[in-house]
Amino acid sequence: MKNVNLLIKPASSLCNLRCRYCFYADVSDNREVKSMGVMSRETAGALIKAAFATADEHGAVSFAFQGGEPTVAGLDFFRDFVAMVSAFRPLDRQVSYALQTNGMALNEEWTHFLKENQFLVGLSVDGYRELHDHYRVDTKGEGTYGRVAKALALLQKFEVETNLLCVVTGQCAKHPQKTYASMKKLGVRYLQFIPCLDPLEEQRGRAVYSLTPKLYGDFLCGLFDQWYRDWAEGHYTSVRLFDDYVHLAMGEPASTCAASGGCGSYFVVEADGGVYPCDFYVLDRWRMGDVHTDSLKQLANDETASEFLRQGRLRPSRCASCRWVPLCNGGCRRDWTGGADDTENYYCESFRRFFEYAADRIGEIAWQERRSRMR
Repeated sequence: MKNVNLLIKPASSLCNLRCRYCFYADVSDNREVKSMGVMSRETAGALIKAAFATADEHGAVSFAFQGGEPTVAGLDFFRDFVAMVSAFRPLDRQVSYALQTNGMALNEEWTHFLKENQFLVGLSVDGYRELHDHYRVDTKGEGTYGRVAKALALLQKFEVETNLLCVVTGQCAKHPQKTYASMKKLGVRYLQFIPCLDPLEEQRGRAVYSLTPKLYGDFLCGLFDQWYRDWAEGHYTSVRLFDDYVHLAMGEPASTCAASGGCGSYFVVEADGGVYPCDFYVLDRWRMGDVHTDSLKQLANDETASEFLRQGRLRPSRCASCRWVPLCNGGCRRDWTGGADDTENYYCESFRRFFEYAADRIGEIAWQERRSRMR
């Protein structure tokens, strides 16, 4: 493999928050072992060696840490991990690090480490204070916006490359302008908005935080208006989903598997060394193997991985006659609903409405970008 992308769960489903919509708490509730604890040094070493053994000469390895909350593993774990990477890395392999965090553990010692080792940090911030404090609460049920803002200030002080991640709940979707403006005000130019997930075993749209197709469509249109206005005025802010659509309109690949319509772009490694094909499917059914005993090349081609990729290529049936397939690509398979013969993306209505509303402006931006590259 030219590039190896790893999404690592160093603290499994352990977390110091109790977010009301946490998808990974739901995933872990649907497997035999809810939490694999904190990753051992032995497992981390096996993982690192497996990654470098899989990457081709002059290839790259991306180590991204997520949870649960990955910082629960402790700063010493990360220091040791980075030291082992330096010790095991062949000279011709490139390495990058990323960390998705709620920010609760971050202090000057953490931020110095993150800067020194050039981590890209994704910080979870749900739009504006009232919204964030309602959904992202600590173990005492108290809101955490103030603590997240302090964590962000530290990251900015140490000039750590940072982006913000907002989970779009039903309540959030009603206020796209306020959400976008509040996040921009924090001084970060790279934003990501992801739709919240309903519990695996429940009907979509029934949870108190559920995001319905209509609300999501409203949100995308309202958010796009603000984003496009900034672009037109020369004050560009990156919104990852919209960036992906512009790249697709230019004939270039998207940065996310959901927008590109393809599964299998990374491996998920749980704290015990178990390997899975997708963050949304860290379930017993989809456990591919173990870094202690299996090579990543073997796991990428085994029966479990092949079946997962096969299912991801099927596409919702409505895609066959949809004019927006070149931009939508069917969306994330986690959102596909229905049976084998009548599968559709739960948010199909949202995307159809959005593309009807914004496609001309997406095309305009793509044209301007191509033009600027030719100068």
